[in-house]
Amino acid sequence: MLLSGGLDSTTSAAIARSQGFTLYTLTFDYGQRHRIEIERAAAVARHLEVAQHVVMPVDLRRFGGSALTSDIDVPKARSLTDIGHGIPVTYVPARNTIFLSFALAWAEVLEARDLFIGVNVLDASGYPDCRAEYIAAYERMANLATKAGAEGKRLKIHTPLIAMTKADIIRAGRALGVDYALTTSCYDPAPDGTACGACDACLLRLKGFRESGTRDPIAYRSPASAAT
Repeated sequence: MLLSGGLDSTTSAAIARSQGFTLYTLTFDYGQRHRIEIERAAAVARHLEVAQHVVMPVDLRRFGGSALTSDIDVPKARSLTDIGHGIPVTYVPARNTIFLSFALAWAEVLEARDLFIGVNVLDASGYPDCRAEYIAAYERMANLATKAGAEGKRLKIHTPLIAMTKADIIRAGRALGVDYALTTSCYDPAPDGTACGACDACLLRLKGFRESGTRDPIAYRSPASAAT
């Protein structure tokens, strides 16, 4: 289970647990601007009582190319229409391909056949590596490229959130007892982890809570943002 400590991956992990899976969670320390997510992922892993949680260092700042791994400014206060079109500078080149490759290697060692990732195409930022066709292509590759796949032990990549809105994701998580106070979504948090309330991730998260009829339990720099 790829676990970033965000709303989507946390809900996806809770869904996997509810389906009877034993969870092995993988978080990446990749030089991201929002390093608070590593701490939050560990808190979520404890909350979900996973079998093992691994934090893997992969320094993507050596390449840069993203507002999350270099000194490019994180876009703020964009309209939801703008967020839904194009690929923003917060896209990290090949991130999910890199992350899934590590997850695939660990899955082979664990003799696990099921990988979960919290990708979502509705109420999302338009990242190309969150699309269903990408996941399907990666799954085909994984079954060709591994010893397990060659021996007929088919691997499945689960994307339980891919066609859900943020509001639907939040409702599903709350029904499973997810504590969203443990999570973070912000791309540009304050040093203490307080969310900015204006980046794309914050705006989509706030929209989801508003449409779900519940209040986001995390702190925001601006009281106005938290009340949105």
